[in-house]
Amino acid sequence: MLRIDDISKTFNPGTVNEKTALSHLSLHLRQGELASIIGSNGAGKSTMLNAIAGSFYVDSGSITLDGRDITFAPDHKRSKVIGRLFQDPMRGTAPSMTIEENLALAYLRSAQGKAPFSRITKKDKELFAEKLKLLGMGLEDRMSQPVGLLSGGQRQALTLLMATLVTPKLLLLDEHTAALDPGTAEKVLELTSRIVAEDHITCLMVTHNMKQALEMGDRVLMMAEGRIVLDVSGQERAGMTVDDLLRRFRAGTGKELDNDRILLSD
Repeated sequence: MLRIDDISKTFNPGTVNEKTALSHLSLHLRQGELASIIGSNGAGKSTMLNAIAGSFYVDSGSITLDGRDITFAPDHKRSKVIGRLFQDPMRGTAPSMTIEENLALAYLRSAQGKAPFSRITKKDKELFAEKLKLLGMGLEDRMSQPVGLLSGGQRQALTLLMATLVTPKLLLLDEHTAALDPGTAEKVLELTSRIVAEDHITCLMVTHNMKQALEMGDRVLMMAEGRIVLDVSGQERAGMTVDDLLRRFRAGTGKELDNDRILLSD
């Protein structure tokens, strides 16, 4: 499904601000697989998602999605098949537009055979209401309200729905619950797990919580210095603890993981 082969990226090369953000990174994800990504600040987690989404072109290597080479495809073309959520609930929606209008934009952008300025039909609106009802937040009764009136959790749940309204080939989640309170974060994570499982969506999820990474999805990837230093799945992952992950990190890199309170939290 997703193949990343030996990609590298250096920002500001040849200057005092030169920074190697990705270093010969490779990753293969199967259809429907959810992999959690953990690592310290600056490890390259978000940079890898940006490379996949087309926020910049890599210096070397290749990125293939569902058999198609997208290494140099522009980001707007990738967005038709790649859904994405960010840490900030304010990103991903247009606050001055209504819930229905936001859903319509997402639907028309991603739906095959729909022109960008097509009209939304009554059937489409019924679909929006049906999907909103599944969130369990009562948003199906507020479709005419501006998104700017929603809470952070409601906006993030709506953004998740917008990203998966037309099932994407790949879903990128960049610490999408980090800015939410614990209760709301748990609700959004439950929605994420359900939608990804029901629609069999291939997913990469960056998380700040190592315990969460071990409990959700199929694989745990740990990054450091722009590369993947640990990749565990199956029975090996099932029996792992946070301490086990830390020990494996030390064994693989010869370094201690930064004692980041958020990263190591339960």
